[in-house]
Amino acid sequence: MSYKAERFLTLASLDYAGKTEKELKSLCRDMLKGGMHGLCFSPYMEGQQPGDQISEDQIRRRMEIIAPYTRWIRSFSCTDGNESIPKIAREFGIKTLVGAWLGDDPDINEREVEGLIELANEGYVDIAAVGNEVMYRGDLTEEELLGFIHRAKESITEVPVGYVDAYYEFSERPRITEICDVILANCYPFWEGCDLDYSLLYMKDMYHKAARAGNGKKVIISETGWPSQGTNLEGAYPSLENFLKYFMNTQKWSQEEDIEIFYFSSFDESWKVGAEGDVGAFWGLWDSKEKLKF
Repeated sequence: MSYKAERFLTLASLDYAGKTEKELKSLCRDMLKGGMHGLCFSPYMEGQQPGDQISEDQIRRRMEIIAPYTRWIRSFSCTDGNESIPKIAREFGIKTLVGAWLGDDPDINEREVEGLIELANEGYVDIAAVGNEVMYRGDLTEEELLGFIHRAKESITEVPVGYVDAYYEFSERPRITEICDVILANCYPFWEGCDLDYSLLYMKDMYHKAARAGNGKKVIISETGWPSQGTNLEGAYPSLENFLKYFMNTQKWSQEEDIEIFYFSSFDESWKVGAEGDVGAFWGLWDSKEKLKF
């Protein structure tokens, strides 16, 4: 173990040694009240999933809940009611990282990209993201994705345009990295089986790998988080205690080193269970009934 790793673990144990769950929750509340850079916005209620129409009422209700605590929100789609998210965020003075969701359906892709361009040109977008983990999933070829990003950049001139993917994709796909104005990197120690005690160091390493690939371009962590319950993945264990500690470590790092992070996620969403296993439903700071977990 390196000196830095030992030092971090020592500091972490001093911070949390002997803390009860109640005390950890109190520390998290204080951290949240101090404000955070960004939150990934979860619009779907129980029984809803992507493809369902979401209402302005449910968006506005959830925006009211998170507005006191975050300066930015990230949205993932520009169709089926999601296009109202950045507009409503503006009502609350919240900045927006707005995404067009690209998949394997050409018609939906067209509507998503056109929706993003329209929102950006109407002034509702502060950073535009063309696609999320498209290369990771293999939904499009690299050429197809580059075409969509080119198209967005030609039409969106007032705000930065980027693409969201796992941090390592920016090292492996230099043409995508080159075309992006900003590097939007998803960094999840949990999904790589990392023990909670090493997770902050691991996330810092992920961030710096994306930064090296970006060669001077701004890097934003577009997603990171830790599930509050579910099945472990190798050495990564979901639990309320680990969830609380990861949140605090992430926010401390964000504040101390001015790292822009969009925490995943605002609310639990049950539909994610199918794609991610039982942990998928438990990433929110608030549960599916909109109650703060701490």
